[in-house]
Formats: sequence, structure tokens, C-alpha cells
Amino acid sequence: MTRPDQHLKALTATCLLAALPAVGHAATWSDTYLGYRYGTEFREPTNSRDVEKHVLQFTHASGYSAGQNFVSLDMLQSDKTDPASGGGSGATEFYLTYRHQVHLGKVLDKSFAFGPVKELAVTAGFDLNSKNTAFSPRKRLLVLGPTLKFDVPGFLDLSLLVGKEWNRCGLEPATPGGFDPCPKTEVSFDPQWILSAAWGIPFNAASVPLKFQGFININGEKGRDYAGVKTRTETLMRASLMVDVGQMAWGKKNTFLMGVGYEYWRNKFGNHAYANGVEKAGIDTNAPTFQMEWHF
Repeated sequence: MTRPDQHLKALTATCLLAALPAVGHAATWSDTYLGYRYGTEFREPTNSRDVEKHVLQFTHASGYSAGQNFVSLDMLQSDKTDPASGGGSGATEFYLTYRHQVHLGKVLDKSFAFGPVKELAVTAGFDLNSKNTAFSPRKRLLVLGPTLKFDVPGFLDLSLLVGKEWNRCGLEPATPGGFDPCPKTEVSFDPQWILSAAWGIPFNAASVPLKFQGFININGEKGRDYAGVKTRTETLMRASLMVDVGQMAWGKKNTFLMGVGYEYWRNKFGNHAYANGVEKAGIDTNAPTFQMEWHF
């Protein structure tokens, strides 16, 4: 069996290979920001109660002559409703996303534009996460596939990706020799398809500068989970409407934004039921959020 640290090495190598096209090319544009979002109605699988979370975010996006990079790191702090292993405090999660795009029109010096589409790209990347709950997940996800880039103010990307995920379950029997909730501690899921859209559209409402931004991922079934239960299609959307406060207050665009958002999640992590067929609690989220961004 392949050890988890070998998966980490493979992920690191993939990241380096994905970034190779950018080596030796100066950035043509970049955007870096610190973000904060807050909500009180998040949910976690097997937990029937709402969870309050504070989320700090670091995000960087940049372009070069043949493509672009995107990296985002979230630190999510739950209240005690979502406890850390051993109790005493809420759980802390780190979630890292990296995506690299190669723009085929630029590389091949050929136009791939058609209709509302301005460019065709190839997207590769990975997701990593770690959370200090009793479940102790360690998600490792690789993705690869084509992306359509639309000709709109701001950006709108639509990708069809193939994903491969590894994860773990750290739960232990409540009593020695008792029922084992994790027959498989280390899980290698089946390959899955992922339909992903991401957007950031600036516009004005009267004299108020606004931005509608977010993403939606529809993740297909990925085989059986750690308990041998078939996973189901998972849908995650995070969207927000932001006011460009910096432009209104001191005349600088895209420096300080504030607004409201919404998280919609169905069959979180592919969950839907226990091995006995009973539906799990906490697999669906409908969470309004308050959000801020400081760009520099």
C-alpha cells in the first residue's frame, strides 16, 4: 500500500511541474489579498447543530505571458459545536487550493475564440487540507482538465476536470474491541469528474461600485468511503456580493471590499448515509456570511 507521505511527494512534484511554464516569465498582472468571512450556520457531517466559524483567507492570483496561477489558503476556526479532538475548544482547519492554467492560444499562437469564449486553457492543480477533529481528515486532491475562458468584464472560467482524492479517517472504536467506525483509515477514492465554474464580475449600481464573485464545484461520485458506503455527487457554491469601499472612500479601486456571501453545500464530502442506510446529519449547508477583503 502506498504511504500517505508518498502521496504528499507526488502532490509536491505535481505542483512544481504545473508551475514550470511560469519560470522565466515576468508577471503581467497580480492580485493578492487577505480576506475574512464569518457565519453562524455552517454544518459538518454527523453533527446536527449549526457551527459558528471565523475564516481567515490568503489569496494570490497572477498572470504571465502563457498562463496564470491561483493559490488560496483558508484557516477556518469553529466554535465548540465542532470540537477539536479531545474537546476543550473548537476545531481548526487549514485548506489549501492551487491551480495553474496554460492558455493554449498564447502557447500555440492560435486563436481558440468562439462565441462568448475568448480562450481555451488547460488547468492543473491540487487541494490539501488538515483538521484537528477526532476524524482527523487529510485530503489530497489532484485535478486536471480543460477550461473555457469567457469574454466578460472581470473573469468567468468554466472547467471540466478529472480528480483523484486520497483522505483518511482517524476515528477509533468507543470501547476496545467494539464497533470500528473506520474499517479503512487511509482511503484512495475512485477518479471523479468535477464541473467547476469561477467568476469575478465588477459592475455599478447607480454610483455604487460592486463585484459579484464566487465559485461552484459539482463533484461526481468517487466510489466508496472509509466505511464502504457509496459516495454521492457533491455540490459546493460560495458566492458573494462585495462593495468596493476603498473606491468610494478614498478613490482607490480594488483595495478594500466588504459585503455579504452565501455558502450552499449538498452531500458534503460526498456523504449521504451511514453503512446501515440511515441518512447522516449535517451533510447540507445553507450559510449566509459576512465578508471583507484587503487587496495589496
